[in-house]
Amino acid sequence: MKPLIELKNIHKSYPLDGFDLEILKGINLKIENGEFVAIMGPSGSGKSTLMNILGCLDTPSSGEYLLDGQNVENLDSDKLAEIRNRKIGFVFQGFNLLSRTTAIENVELPMVYSGINDAERRKKSSEALKSVGLGDRMYHQPNQLSGGQQQRVAIARAIVNNAPIIFADEPTGNLDTKMSVEIMQLFSKLNEELKRTIILVTHEEDIALYAKRIIKIVDGEIQSDTINKKRITK
Repeated sequence: MKPLIELKNIHKSYPLDGFDLEILKGINLKIENGEFVAIMGPSGSGKSTLMNILGCLDTPSSGEYLLDGQNVENLDSDKLAEIRNRKIGFVFQGFNLLSRTTAIENVELPMVYSGINDAERRKKSSEALKSVGLGDRMYHQPNQLSGGQQQRVAIARAIVNNAPIIFADEPTGNLDTKMSVEIMQLFSKLNEELKRTIILVTHEEDIALYAKRIIKIVDGEIQSDTINKKRITK
């Protein structure tokens, strides 16, 4: 069986002051369906660039990226957007919610682009919010929700289209310790019970410990790739 994600000799460079600044330097990586992977590294290590390529938000300068067996590095922006909508859910540090829009309307957004009718969108969004513990906050706007609740809305939005992969970029960065634990427990539940593949970017060791596998990147290269034997399960 082919891996869900496979990177072959991925390089990424950006032009800077007349020369190319190389961010990723020959990344080779496989991620299987149902894994919970943490990508760690210091600021400037290339972890966010790698996340953007994995999430089809950016393309590599060279190398091969196979997502669910499909070669995606040369696809145009429309095709990449289609893949993101069908296969990928995103959760970001800053929540990325529309400020004057209710929780349920925020969760409906990915389905608007999928052409799903109003009644079905409302039904699925309601179910997604209930699944993350926000059944009683559906019609609250972001400024009426705590940071942890806003992140739960973002997670509901990420899972509402049944995307098999969830990318979480520093999802606890704006949360206190208690809320961070609750959010990471929710990701663990999504992985264990709903079998979603979770790919988490973080610089925090205690957050990475929730993952089953930890990949460390330094200076654009994979420094280590290990099974997490100290995994937090509660």
